[in-house]
Amino acid sequence: MAIPTTQVRHARLPWALTTHLQKTDMKEAAAPANRAAKRKFYKWHRIIGLTALVPVIFWTLSGLSHPFMSNWFRPFIPVEVYKQPLQSEIKPTLSIQQVLDQNHIAQLRNFSLIGFNKTPYYQVIGTDSTYNYYSALTGRVLPGGDQQYAIYLARYFTQDSTSAIKSIKLQKTFDGQYQPINHLLPVWKVSFNRANGMDVYVETAQSRMGTFNNNLRKNFLWLFEQFHTWQFLVAIGGNTFRLVIMLVLVTCMFLAMLSGLIVYGLFWKNFKSVIEKHKQKGIADRRFIHRYHRQTGLTISFILFMFLVSGAFHIIVQLRETDPQKADFGQVINRPELTISNLHPAVADSLIKRVGLAKFNGHTYYQITNKKKQIIYVDAANGAGLPNGDEQFARFLSNYYGDGKTTGEPKISRIGQFDNEYGFINKRLPVQKIAYPNGENWYIETTSAKLATKVAGIDRAEGLSFIFLHKFFWMTWAGKDIRDMVSILAALTVLLTSLLGFASFIKNK
Repeated sequence: MAIPTTQVRHARLPWALTTHLQKTDMKEAAAPANRAAKRKFYKWHRIIGLTALVPVIFWTLSGLSHPFMSNWFRPFIPVEVYKQPLQSEIKPTLSIQQVLDQNHIAQLRNFSLIGFNKTPYYQVIGTDSTYNYYSALTGRVLPGGDQQYAIYLARYFTQDSTSAIKSIKLQKTFDGQYQPINHLLPVWKVSFNRANGMDVYVETAQSRMGTFNNNLRKNFLWLFEQFHTWQFLVAIGGNTFRLVIMLVLVTCMFLAMLSGLIVYGLFWKNFKSVIEKHKQKGIADRRFIHRYHRQTGLTISFILFMFLVSGAFHIIVQLRETDPQKADFGQVINRPELTISNLHPAVADSLIKRVGLAKFNGHTYYQITNKKKQIIYVDAANGAGLPNGDEQFARFLSNYYGDGKTTGEPKISRIGQFDNEYGFINKRLPVQKIAYPNGENWYIETTSAKLATKVAGIDRAEGLSFIFLHKFFWMTWAGKDIRDMVSILAALTVLLTSLLGFASFIKNK
């Protein structure tokens, strides 16, 4: 049998040199296989990158619209918060009992004393959850009172008393222009007949504004909804289908980024040697697009990682099956339960901003908000005050909305301003925070008896990751304008990297 020439050659040489030659031969033998593996890996990087190209374009360009519609091009509105007049300024002459008796109303859910168009009215919420308005001077009903009050509030917020009302409709669900981020329902959508197409969304129950849009903001909202949250997929296969498709594409983007970093690491010496050879020979570098793609990709990799991880986390949390939320707490109060007049609740009229009703633990109370935004509870049967009444009502409501899984004695505290956990998107203030030992925090607005939000475990982690990693709240220290400019620059760099990658692919064709 013939002996391989390499073995004969190695047998005649010193041991150290023989070992070196053997290693060299092994490298030379493995080189073709390594090159083939690298080419295959690079090919997959290009395939994954091309798959993610269109989503990257959609997400980056639509993401750019967010700072414009929420900050720089946000429509102007003169007044954003309604200044509730004091009861002494409204000057009612009839009590709620007199109005109920005059109109033969035996039951109600709640009431509020409001003033508009220079007239005091009782806003009475019936057992069927309809809103009726009765004059606090004569007791007569105001036809279409809720619409009239909504228009009054819309004109108050816009300070527009002259423009015609194009349309007004009661909205009980969210849509593309009034999105779930606004939280408040039901609301009246009041559309003004103005060149800018101003719409104002008003919640009459609490005399507050949900949001407002002009034509430019509506266009931004449509762009963001279609190309960032991909709502068009809901019509095709439902919301779960939309979320799954988005998660798959986010995964593709992550793999494209990861494979790009690996390719750069594996081929770095090759790239460097090619550039050096071109310099030595005086040959122009025709692969500058590839070089820029690698450089921008490496520069933006950490920012892209932040976008992708927070975005994927956001989608995964939405995909989780959650128990349906209980219906809003709906109390029913019988007329005989209101013994003490609402006009004489042992609190001076000059201090009262709002009066409502709260029924819990077998008692019905006047729920009085004073000018310092403190909420006082007075028994409607005997006029006795309830110590820590707002905390007690919040505890009662947390038990109602609870799922039975929370145990232990909660800590209850009043929240008067937004923070990182209870952000401004929740709309409602003030609220009571019910913090359970297991880490669950329930935020309840007692004046509306509604659950503002629930924060627990993975929801808290996702919320923090989204605002800090996706919305760049880690740049808050620099101010909103700088933060938005940094986020825009980051999105544009991601887009540039993807387009350079596509250009290099075309150049290789």
